[in-house]
Amino acid sequence: MKQFEFVVQDKEGIHARPAGILVNAIKGCPSKIEIENKGKKVDGKRLMAVMSLGVKCGETIIVTVDGDSEDADSETIATVLKENL
Repeated sequence: MKQFEFVVQDKEGIHARPAGILVNAIKGCPSKIEIENKGKKVDGKRLMAVMSLGVKCGETIIVTVDGDSEDADSETIATVLKENL
């Protein structure tokens, strides 16, 4: 299992467009990926669940990746977050 933190930089936080990009990237990963904010964890492959976290600009999310390809999947998700949020 790998875990990393990311501080959201998008002034709107995690809203529909970047959430959709993030979820689509996560769906392409075979690992189980969870996103946590303020103690609430959700399945990263579910758009409405990710948006329900209500992540605002400047907040830190914790991404947990568990699976056989967790190293590659962690890098993929980290890149998507940096480019879109």
